Amino acid sequence: MRKVLLLLICIGTASCNSDTKVPSYLKSYEKLYAENPREANLKWFIESKYGMFIHYGLYAQLGRGEWVQLRDKIPVREYAKLKDSFTAAGFDADFITDLAIKAGMKYITITAKHHDGFALFETKQTDFNSLSAPSSRDLIGELYEACKEKGLGIFLYYSLAADWKHPYFYPRESGWRSARPDYQEKQPEYLFKEDKDFEKYIDFAHAQLTELLVQYPEIAGIWLDPIMGFYNRPDLFPIDETYRMIRSLSPHALISFKQGANGDEDFSAPERGGAKRVGTQLEVANLVYEKNKNKLKEICNTLQPHSWGYNKANDGEHKKAAEVLQMLADAEAQNANLLLNVGPLPDGSFPEEDINTLIEVGKKFKSK
Repeated sequence: MRKVLLLLICIGTASCNSDTKVPSYLKSYEKLYAENPREANLKWFIESKYGMFIHYGLYAQLGRGEWVQLRDKIPVREYAKLKDSFTAAGFDADFITDLAIKAGMKYITITAKHHDGFALFETKQTDFNSLSAPSSRDLIGELYEACKEKGLGIFLYYSLAADWKHPYFYPRESGWRSARPDYQEKQPEYLFKEDKDFEKYIDFAHAQLTELLVQYPEIAGIWLDPIMGFYNRPDLFPIDETYRMIRSLSPHALISFKQGANGDEDFSAPERGGAKRVGTQLEVANLVYEKNKNKLKEICNTLQPHSWGYNKANDGEHKKAAEVLQMLADAEAQNANLLLNVGPLPDGSFPEEDINTLIEVGKKFKSK
């Protein structure tokens, strides 16, 4: 069924081959790209060192971080109403890319879909997206075009292993606490009954990943999240199939899945320095971490004290330039990239304190 779905999506597009032209951010690697697109991308990634992470979605309107639906146990129906007030009026791709360049960054990674299931891109799989909201905009498309124009790479974050909106995602009762919020009352939107139902979610996710790869063929890669215990169930969670699909559609694109899901990732992306996780649910993930520990590494951290999505309670407490410069030095000491996160305000604009910090860091970082 999934192969048929992929074929139908490809037939509906101009082309399923993303490598007919060299992406703008790889212009300096044109010769290697002609020989091996993925190797050219890896070389670029190693030399890039520093990127911007952006966590933006419906949750920004509540100002309590990106996990607010799960932590506050907001009912699915109530949370979905946030779409009706999502304007993204301050989201300015031109400003964001200019700021990234001023900061000394070489690429941007943005949440195309976070755990709440809301998509910032054009998708035929659901109307829970930014084009169906008052914003009426393809935010991923806008940022993609701005990155292309200015020679920045762009990675698309996709929450593959958690979706609090999809009716057939695995239930919390499975033991994976992040799978769904701990609702006290049954959510009528949740229809999962047996393992076979999860295939409907996988088909949905593969269709959305295909849309991302076909609509934005020059992306640097796909950044999957979060790390979960699904990896000991390849019958349930077909990571190998997902990776084959991505690499078939985009031979140059890199793949990351945090510390790793099956060991076939191009780089690992641990949070805040990369401590290994503990607990029986993550034993398999830790084994994969061992496989990936000598691969390229990207350490992701956030300008807020802890949250990735905007948290109003932390206004005025964001990291300063000296702290960011130390993070850059720490990453360099580990031969790792630093992916530094900004949580935009409800309207999509950046906090002023983050703008000032990034500009100050850029002046010092680029003068080294």
